[in-house]
Amino acid sequence: MHNEQHFSAKSSESNTQTALRFITCGSVDDGKSTLIGRLLVDTKAVLQDHLAGVQRSGETDLALLTDGLSAEREQGITIDVAYRYFNTEARKFIIGDAPGHEQYTRNMVTAASSADAAVVLVDAIKLDWANPNLQLLPQTRRHSLLVNLLRVPSIVFAINKLDAVADRAVAYQNIAGALQKFAKEAGITVTAMVPVSALKGWNVVDSQPDWCGYTGPSLLSILEDLPVTPAETDVAFSFPVQWVEKFHDSGVTTQGRRVFWGRVATGSVEPGQTVKVFPSGQTAVVSQVLSATRQPQNKAAGHSAGIVLDREVDVSRGDWLLAEHGSPEGQRQLSTTIAWMDDEPLVAGRLYWALHGHRWVKARVQRVVHRLNVNTLAEEEATELPPNAIGHVTLTLQEPLATLPFAQSRILGALVLVDTASHKTSGAVLVN
Repeated sequence: MHNEQHFSAKSSESNTQTALRFITCGSVDDGKSTLIGRLLVDTKAVLQDHLAGVQRSGETDLALLTDGLSAEREQGITIDVAYRYFNTEARKFIIGDAPGHEQYTRNMVTAASSADAAVVLVDAIKLDWANPNLQLLPQTRRHSLLVNLLRVPSIVFAINKLDAVADRAVAYQNIAGALQKFAKEAGITVTAMVPVSALKGWNVVDSQPDWCGYTGPSLLSILEDLPVTPAETDVAFSFPVQWVEKFHDSGVTTQGRRVFWGRVATGSVEPGQTVKVFPSGQTAVVSQVLSATRQPQNKAAGHSAGIVLDREVDVSRGDWLLAEHGSPEGQRQLSTTIAWMDDEPLVAGRLYWALHGHRWVKARVQRVVHRLNVNTLAEEEATELPPNAIGHVTLTLQEPLATLPFAQSRILGALVLVDTASHKTSGAVLVN
């Protein structure tokens, strides 16, 4: 296992100033809630009176700290995505606790879409750990494939419950070997692997030196060094307009009388740059870029900005400002991968609202091309997508959208489908 060396080299150039958003995933009863409870308790993020409330026969039940809904406590499973916050001296963290059941795939997709990292928990006692050719659980494979499909930048495997097996070193070696083999076949880049006992707290916050023959950092040390999702500065400038503010008293005649506020999606913007308005196609030159406190400041992807152009052009909420060259052209037909979240199945012919940035357009389902087997991502023939399914779908749009493939841009390549009648979010769309 060379992940220790590989890891430290990677982490030295990372941006660890910002809060890290990570999700925990894996099969049911792998100990996700216990692991999160352990992180919260050992980093002193839990108040003593809160701890006193989760005692069971003299022991602290860590899982009860995180399974907040009464229905979750009754069933002993996590249903919804719960976000927890904690921090160490090194950085702040936001944890999304994603459910393990297949029928909650949509919740898992929601949590993963904005995550910087995923901790995939693997339960050693559910596996034939003494066998060098052991089979992983379908849930482990499925969650790893899903977080990879959703382009979560860092994937960490935490092999849990090794305190409960007879030969820890052999179990860790065999399970780690099976994970490496699976990751290689699936094209998944593994950031790190770490043996842990969430129950005992070993290797979670504090290192347990040479336990299971592992000499690398604890899980928390790994998380402290992970980079946040890099801003998409290598893609041409794009900016979805969220709000238009009028300067009624502006005496300046060399520029337009409105400020366009929003967040820079990709690339960067500075005065003197020529931009085109999508969908109208008009062009103008940027005369000012303002910060939230109205100070002139160049802005890169991920930052909010106010943009003033050199002349009056017709721009309203939902329009995009794009780089004059190298920007995506508007498209009326999209080949997509959709994670279906509605209780009504997705079928050809249905009409939905599609939201891209702040732009709403009508979208018709032209064809369900394949359904992906969520456990293997193999393509299967299908005519509809039931709830929690993922598939390849062709969409036809009433008006064009300027999209890029999701593989190039997590922002320009993502849309949301909304039911026209109930206004429920129906699907998460990744452009192929």
